[in-house]
Amino acid sequence: MSGQSITDRITAAQHSVTGSAISKIVCKATTHEIMGPKKKHLDYLIQCTNEMNVNIPQLADTLFERTANTSWVVVFKSLTTTHHLMVYGNERFIQYLASRNTLFNLSNFLDKSGLQGYDMSTFIRRYSRYLNEKAVSYRQVAFDFTKVKRGADGVMRTVNTEKLLKTIPIIQNQMDVLLDFNVNANELTNGVINAAFMLLFKDAIRLFAAYNEGIINLLEKYFDMKKVQCKEGLDIYKKFLTRMTRISEFLKVAEQVGIDRGDIPDLSQAPSSLLDALEQHLASLEGKKVKDSTAASRASTLSNAVSSLANTGISFTKVDEREKQAALEEEQTLLKTLKEQRLKELQKNPTAATTDSSPDSTMGGTINSAPAIDLFSTPSSTNSTSKAANELLDLQPAFQQPLPLSTSNTWGEAVEESIPNSNPFLTLPIVDAVHLSTASSDAGSLSSRTPSHEVFDLACCSYTKYVFPSTIRLSSPNSL
Repeated sequence: MSGQSITDRITAAQHSVTGSAISKIVCKATTHEIMGPKKKHLDYLIQCTNEMNVNIPQLADTLFERTANTSWVVVFKSLTTTHHLMVYGNERFIQYLASRNTLFNLSNFLDKSGLQGYDMSTFIRRYSRYLNEKAVSYRQVAFDFTKVKRGADGVMRTVNTEKLLKTIPIIQNQMDVLLDFNVNANELTNGVINAAFMLLFKDAIRLFAAYNEGIINLLEKYFDMKKVQCKEGLDIYKKFLTRMTRISEFLKVAEQVGIDRGDIPDLSQAPSSLLDALEQHLASLEGKKVKDSTAASRASTLSNAVSSLANTGISFTKVDEREKQAALEEEQTLLKTLKEQRLKELQKNPTAATTDSSPDSTMGGTINSAPAIDLFSTPSSTNSTSKAANELLDLQPAFQQPLPLSTSNTWGEAVEESIPNSNPFLTLPIVDAVHLSTASSDAGSLSSRTPSHEVFDLACCSYTKYVFPSTIRLSSPNSL
């Protein structure tokens, strides 16, 4: 089987018609091609997890739907894509997976289409169990052990005794399920399982690094613990020695399949005398007879053990730094390629460079060619400004000139009112009292003595001349 199947192309075309870009990319990342998911599809999905407007539950549900396929290739690639997003995607993705009650229910998966389907179905069941356990671990401690801060001030080195004794067993469970993948070098025969193994390899070294630092913290606190805590700590340390043997076998498989020796950390085991010292200390707390040991010898044994485990931690740190450096070099190479491609495009079409470099140059004349009109300022010249305003706002010539607000004076004649204001759109609501100073003047003399003001009327787009009696008394604003 090679290339995309007809089903893959039809499914991608359906998502193109419906406009679901995420579903289309998920379909392309999990095709029937016997190869790992393509990097461009994985990078697109990683970017989707970083976008706040992307529906993370929809993305996860789309991957879950792909695991319902009967083909082992589609299911395996769906699990690999999910694992990739859990490791390199935004933390929102793994948070959503941890919040679900169930994730992958593939404990009975079996592809009967061929001999290879039978073989790969076994690893699919184991792989899905690990992804489920990884999400459960995140739910219990609210962080990913593979991304936790390490070093002298790291999380596992600074946690208190009670929390440490509860956290280490969670790491042990996740490590056990990962090592249960149990693949040999001769079983890594195709690109699909190879892609999954690479993700498991990176998780294994980071998870064991956190595990190793938790054990260092445990040993430093062991001789100050209570009897019950010492018993738990001794049991944890014995399990650690067993898992160190299993992780060494896992790393040997990684070396056999071609992973660079510099990317594989060196494991340094603690001296066997440390286990004897821990058992003797617990026996002394339980009241049993033990060999006499001085505090100096006990401190020396503990120091040697911590030093050996610290060397292992340094080896893990070097692997991480090497991986980061490789990622930076890859980004720089990609950036250089994009720059060269852009320069070639500019050489072929130099006019595009001028347009792209100065988009305002072609529009500047158009934008600044027309003078700005201030519609809110009091006009100094009625004819010129009124004409400009009419040209700009004369969109509905059917508007009628509104009647001015008027009141009756002492003589029963109408007097037009307006408020002289710097903002002509503010109008007088209601005048509750009007008092004229003298009743002997006629309307003509009143009009001649009253100052006039021109106000721009927005409704009719013109200036209207209003008169305002100088002796009109307005009430306070609170009474309006």
